[in-house]
Amino acid sequence: MRNILRLETGERVPAIALVGSSGSGKTTLIEAVLPFLKAYGYRVGVVKHAHRGFEIDRPGKDSFRVRRAGAAQVLVGSNRQWALIGDEPPGAEDPQLASLVARFAPGEIDVALAEGFSHEAVPKIEVFRPAYGRAPRCWPGDPHVVAVASDKDLPVEPPVVRLDLNRPESVAEFIADWATSSRRPAVRPRSAR
Repeated sequence: MRNILRLETGERVPAIALVGSSGSGKTTLIEAVLPFLKAYGYRVGVVKHAHRGFEIDRPGKDSFRVRRAGAAQVLVGSNRQWALIGDEPPGAEDPQLASLVARFAPGEIDVALAEGFSHEAVPKIEVFRPAYGRAPRCWPGDPHVVAVASDKDLPVEPPVVRLDLNRPESVAEFIADWATSSRRPAVRPRSAR
């Protein structure tokens, strides 16, 4: 099963969510697979789901002041980085993954990795460490789980794939293969695998 999100330009961008209990290693796994995906030639966008409200801006900064004055969005840029800051209306529900992926600059990413979004009907990789004593977040039972990345050998049933959490290169290769088969025209990794 493939779930392809569309950017505002209509470009198709495959997106896959890494899900799991808090502390299971989702962020660590994303950090580990990013260099491999980059080496394969992928431009990766990452979406992090924040369960609680957060403030990326700081009171007293010009960007904070103009947002509070009514700017719909503020783009802050320098010769090193840029950030686009926008506010959701009071009482807004959590944004859907598709709406967040649509905010990436059109044509600038080839695949989106999301951390969280376990409640959405999107392809997922469950990050699971049995030694932590917590139950898996989505697997088994969620038909959108396409793989389980674990540090232990687990009995997964096809079409779910078991990935070795201690081999991020194999997880990156799975994501690259998945993303390539998820979109047309296909993105072709530039590595010799």
